[in-house]
Amino acid sequence: MKHKKFIGTGVACITPFKNGEVDFIGLEKVLNYILNGGVDYLVILGSTGETAMLNQSEAREILTFAIEIVNGRVPIVAGNFTGNNTKDLVEQIQDFDFTGIDALLSSSPSYVKPSQEGIYNHYMAMAKASPIPIILYNVPGRTNSNMEWSTTVRLAQQSEKFIGIKEASGDLIQTTRILKNKPEDFFVTSGDDEVVLPMISVGGHGGISVIGNAMPSQFSSLVKSALDGDYSKARVLNNQIYDLHKWLYIEGNPVGIKTVMEILGLCSNEVRLPLNRMSKENYIRLEKCLKQIM
Repeated sequence: MKHKKFIGTGVACITPFKNGEVDFIGLEKVLNYILNGGVDYLVILGSTGETAMLNQSEAREILTFAIEIVNGRVPIVAGNFTGNNTKDLVEQIQDFDFTGIDALLSSSPSYVKPSQEGIYNHYMAMAKASPIPIILYNVPGRTNSNMEWSTTVRLAQQSEKFIGIKEASGDLIQTTRILKNKPEDFFVTSGDDEVVLPMISVGGHGGISVIGNAMPSQFSSLVKSALDGDYSKARVLNNQIYDLHKWLYIEGNPVGIKTVMEILGLCSNEVRLPLNRMSKENYIRLEKCLKQIM
């Protein structure tokens, strides 16, 4: 496969805050902690990074800072190129300096619920404007519309600019159809930590993880074992961390994963409105679950 650097474990990195501002000291600690866990690449400014609650200046500063800290150790994917206004998004791409960024990750338009043809044309406009590869992102739980497998395959066939997809529909039938019909060099990675193992079993290429912020070594080992065909080991690793998934999303993402990072002493669990810190009751339950698996 041509795009081997995106095979394995990617981490959708959080954005630490302190007193309402971006906590760059915390961000450096988080990035180095994740990298020391042996992950394959990082996604900066995705939905887990609370990009929707950042202004453009903050987003640019975070991305620049991450590039400096990572210093070429792993590829970096920018996750902040998504939106409902195709024209505006294209202009953002055309005006952006992508130095140090290996690919951009873009979810299909949310809220407006476009047709499959609308989704296709939206992405093709991006492909025409982007100087770097694009990873598609299908996340119906956030966008309220599904990018059907045939649209994904059509995009992959029409432009080499589309190198892969983060498939977060949770639908293994849809994923299998993508894997069966896609071009050879197009990768399919899981956007749901809970289904990364079964997705790899039908031919998937890894996962872009939330839990990998806190457990980069464990999640990387799970993914590597599955990709190597050692499903006995992968199942053991999957079962060890599986109960934590519930608590990561019980009050929304990244509320749960930031709570874990606080418990681990890496940064505060502060989030920006309209998100809210985890309730005391669920904090206690999450902490108990974490202690049982670590």
